[in-house]
Amino acid sequence: MNRKQFIRQSSLASAALVFSKYSFAQNATNNFPTVRRPETQRKFKSKAVEKIIVDVKRNINNKEIGWMFENCFPNTLDTTVDFEIVNGKPDTYVITGDIDAMWLRDSTAQVWPYLPLCKEDKDLQQLIKGVIRRQSKCIIKDPYANAFYKDENKISEWKSDFTEMKPGVHERKWEIDSLCYPIRLSCDYYAATGDISIFDEQWLAAMLLVVKTFKEQQRFQDKGPYTFQRTTSWATDGIPLSGYGYPVKPNGLICSMFRPSDDATVFPYLIPDNLFALKVLHQLQQLPVQSNSDWKILMQQSASLIAYLGEALAKESIVKHSSAGNIYAYEVNGFGSYNMMDDANVPSLLSLPYLNVVSVNDPVYINTRKFILSSNNPFFFKGKAAEGIGGPHAGMNMVWPLSIIMRGLTSTDDREIKLCLDMLQKTHAGTGFIHESFHKDDSTNFTRKWFAWANTLFGEFVWKVYREKPQLLK
Repeated sequence: MNRKQFIRQSSLASAALVFSKYSFAQNATNNFPTVRRPETQRKFKSKAVEKIIVDVKRNINNKEIGWMFENCFPNTLDTTVDFEIVNGKPDTYVITGDIDAMWLRDSTAQVWPYLPLCKEDKDLQQLIKGVIRRQSKCIIKDPYANAFYKDENKISEWKSDFTEMKPGVHERKWEIDSLCYPIRLSCDYYAATGDISIFDEQWLAAMLLVVKTFKEQQRFQDKGPYTFQRTTSWATDGIPLSGYGYPVKPNGLICSMFRPSDDATVFPYLIPDNLFALKVLHQLQQLPVQSNSDWKILMQQSASLIAYLGEALAKESIVKHSSAGNIYAYEVNGFGSYNMMDDANVPSLLSLPYLNVVSVNDPVYINTRKFILSSNNPFFFKGKAAEGIGGPHAGMNMVWPLSIIMRGLTSTDDREIKLCLDMLQKTHAGTGFIHESFHKDDSTNFTRKWFAWANTLFGEFVWKVYREKPQLLK
């Protein structure tokens, strides 16, 4: 039994037990069971987060959504963070949930919704500052790795991968967004707090490595230093052609061997990730000017990348579909080949406005959205339980709640937002938490009972609706 099968089967057994208990409690008392981790066992406590939970639960009529919000919004803080002061500076290790490793992507997304609360909660601010420091340290260890251990001497279960594995690295799948997310977190942390102390020598060294890695993977001169192969029966876990992937025609775009789902790309120019890279490089340019000579190098090199990326994306990112019109491609190769689809993991085409990459009113995005939320997208599944986007990672007919949440976060239509809330409310399988994926016809058939990214993102969605459209929570 492989790791994915184990997670799915154990989740099924857990779901059946919890669901039966939950149903009984509902029928008998009309109350919801306490499933949040007890206060004495919580990893980190935030007064600002607790205040929001109280406010939301008190003021919305939908008590089940309120219960889910109480469970999900603080789940990252309750269960996944390891915060300490190291050499006088904050350091925060964040696991993704049921896997004891820190993904650069997931760790950013997990603390992202708490950024607006940093001014009123200095402890929370220190926690997020510690995430930024830990991410910088990880990037310096290996800019091509996507996930790391806290113990820098720990040897990975993936030690036999054919790539340059180092102690302390959990997995070495090269994904552009792994380096984009720490930039996003750093820049928006500064915008929220005005704290420039994060831009220290370690952070600067990490950012110079980010730019260097992006340039290497433009592959103008050669294929670069990164290769990856794995002995596996899962086709999406390995990279063909000696670990370099299928060929591309260099044009300024950055090659990504893996998607945000940790699945291998088909064509290495992953458009959502390249658009995300362009956005965060622009954010770097807007940071306050420093006198450090390395800072000037960072600004010059990132500006050069912006020019190349902007020109290449203008030429390569949009393709014409026979019925949808001009839409954003998911992947291209520079030779004219392209992949029309979307995956639930973020960055996705659906998530582009959420990442502030395009406007929700962008005509190409509107066309793309219609395409990916239809049967034209091979990974859009519609069944008895719900509808939404999945991906190869969990298999066919498995809807990812991430896509339902992201659909709601990027919608301007009250009916669509309410549809997303209703689907999420009906598919938590009685657990009170959000899962990685569930079968389109049976939400008790789910993967990963502890997936903090999905939990916290759900909390972000409900909080946004609570502030902007509270009538939808009645």
